[in-house]
Amino acid sequence: MTRDVIEVRGARQNNLVGVDLDIPKRMLVVFTGSSGSGKSSLVFGTIAAESQRLINETYTAFLQSLMPALPRPDVDRLSGLNAAIVVDQERMGANSRSTVGTATDAWSMLRALFAAVGSPQVPGPAALSFNDTSGMCPACEGIGTLATIDVDAVLDRALSLASGAITFPNFAVGSLFWQIFADSGYFDVDEPLTRWSQADLDQLLTGTGGKVGTGSYKMAYEGLLDKIRRLYLSKDRDALQPHVRRAVDAAATVIACPDCGGTRLNERARGCLVAGRTIAECNAMQVDDLAVWVRGLTAAGIAPMVAGLASTLDNLIEIGLAYLSLDRQTGTLSGGEAQRVKMVRHLESSLTEMTYVFDEPTGGLHAHDTARMIRLLQRLRDKGNTVLVVEHDPDVICAADHVVDLGPGAGSDGGQVVYQGDVAGLRRSGTVTGEHLDVRQPIRADPRQATGYLRVEDATANNLRAVTVDVPLGVLTVVTGVAGSGKSSLLSSLPRSADLVFMDQTPIKGSRRSNPATYSGVLDPIRDAFAKANDVRAALFSANSEGACPACSGLGVTYTDLAYMPGVATPCEACEGRRFTADVLAHRLRGADICEVLAMTIDQAATFFTEKSVRPTLRSLVDAGIGYVRLGQPMTSLSGGERQRLRLGIEMGRSARTYVLDEPTSGLHLADVDHLVGLLDRIVEAGGTVIVIEHNLDVVARADWVIDLGPGAGHDGGRVVYQGPPAGLPTDGTSLTGHHLHRSRQPGA
Repeated sequence: MTRDVIEVRGARQNNLVGVDLDIPKRMLVVFTGSSGSGKSSLVFGTIAAESQRLINETYTAFLQSLMPALPRPDVDRLSGLNAAIVVDQERMGANSRSTVGTATDAWSMLRALFAAVGSPQVPGPAALSFNDTSGMCPACEGIGTLATIDVDAVLDRALSLASGAITFPNFAVGSLFWQIFADSGYFDVDEPLTRWSQADLDQLLTGTGGKVGTGSYKMAYEGLLDKIRRLYLSKDRDALQPHVRRAVDAAATVIACPDCGGTRLNERARGCLVAGRTIAECNAMQVDDLAVWVRGLTAAGIAPMVAGLASTLDNLIEIGLAYLSLDRQTGTLSGGEAQRVKMVRHLESSLTEMTYVFDEPTGGLHAHDTARMIRLLQRLRDKGNTVLVVEHDPDVICAADHVVDLGPGAGSDGGQVVYQGDVAGLRRSGTVTGEHLDVRQPIRADPRQATGYLRVEDATANNLRAVTVDVPLGVLTVVTGVAGSGKSSLLSSLPRSADLVFMDQTPIKGSRRSNPATYSGVLDPIRDAFAKANDVRAALFSANSEGACPACSGLGVTYTDLAYMPGVATPCEACEGRRFTADVLAHRLRGADICEVLAMTIDQAATFFTEKSVRPTLRSLVDAGIGYVRLGQPMTSLSGGERQRLRLGIEMGRSARTYVLDEPTSGLHLADVDHLVGLLDRIVEAGGTVIVIEHNLDVVARADWVIDLGPGAGHDGGRVVYQGPPAGLPTDGTSLTGHHLHRSRQPGA
């Protein structure tokens, strides 16, 4: 007999405190609570993780070795689990060959359509693919761009090879790559490059040859420019080491491939026509325009293909992505856009009795699109699936069949179920979520006056239509508009200056050793405080230096390779996961060792530390709304919103500047939005300027100035619909933001 609930017993993952819970199936269940209350730990870290782990165990050992290792979550019992499909906000890989079309299969359907009725005919769909040798442009190998390298940025021609003429990182004198050139026999390594013949210089830069090298390590000779292109320019830029990335940026210029015009396709693929259009033109069309074109095709025998492609395009439109094109690289999508692209695959699925897990699916969505997202979640539910949603948006919460509210606070103050039931009961529950569910901030009636302006003139980036706008200084400005209306393009056009600080939600670079203490800089004065209190060297209190446990090199875990089984990370037996040697942990500061300090939340640390070198930064981080985050928490575990607020907290103590933020309310509970706006107000009152891209209507209401873009997305956007105080936003339908702002402030809304 099919169980009607997912039974959770004794869940202790992360900060969960022995949670016992019955989650009804075949319903839309929304999990709420403040940031850090344990929502993700319960939904993703426990339920979804165990479902996926159990599915993986059904595969052979060899296949498991190719999958990520999934540890069993810390829970006594889970029963009634269905197969879980996680649709999260992780940005999609920055592989240049991955596009919206390839990620949704729309590109495959389009190629099949052209292969069937295109003229001149091509031998098959593969011959229309930029990821296949039969269809890709041979000049750019299907990438669509070519990188030119400034030779003088990688060579100092006044020097010889022996004295370091190759200046690009990893080619220093004595390195393996340098040895290949030095031992090749092609060059006089002691002769300055200025005296070389053109033939020798060409051989160094672009030549080929047989295997050369030292000892048993030999490789085919490859020119310097070709090697740099292969090793670094063809890779994901963000995956490069910082010093290599800087060198690449200085040396390389990327241009559209002159052979294919950036279309990625060879001449035969570009010449194939359907109804007067090439497949490259269709690939570059806005999705809603492409959907209209596809429905106009009437050739014999293609009705099923037309119907399938049109359905996929309609799903993209329904999910709020009509402004994208199929050739848009997935690495350029925001977290919210990436999640919605992933969602498209599941809307037409015939599978039932599945568990779909979503992480704030309204992230990046304008209020105008939220209702459509809710309908899509309900569609998945109505097909007999269980839909679990972690969400802060009040409209999504109110649409839930069942609500699970976690808290009462964050971090060690959370991890408990404080309410479960219907929405009416949540309103009566007395929880923080229940109390704030219907609270709306009044529209600011007394906006502050600008102290100056930043002028953007005739901006044409992406879909902007020669926009000219004066962005006020000394106030809180909110840039609004539906997704794809041109908000980010407008702010990227702001004139650069030393006082302009951009803080978006991109991942903060750093290894698994990086944490808020190291990133904010407070770890150095903390180590100094420990050193002074114990009369020892500060280096002892670094897990990356003298104090590191030698068994795990200060990581706290050891990695075991199990051949055909997945590798396993286990707490280090020598230090029991504490990262430091026993001698270091014997040293204390006001009763706490360094490991215990790093385990403190920022809230706890702000109370614990009395040192003037530490307190101001910790207080700023608390004010930024991340007090529940632990000092030693890996940076890789922070959400985009948390990373942005961490940056904001670090910046707050500095002189008055202009801050540009991208949806800073992402991941924030209803009760915390007002706190964040108060923080932004304090920055303005201290002489700073805050410019925010935001969809949250409470933030719009509290702004001094609003710049509303639209009226729609893509080619239907890119214009300034309104600029002025929020109270003046039009209600006549010309501004979707104005319509929803004023409607939401009405009694009973």
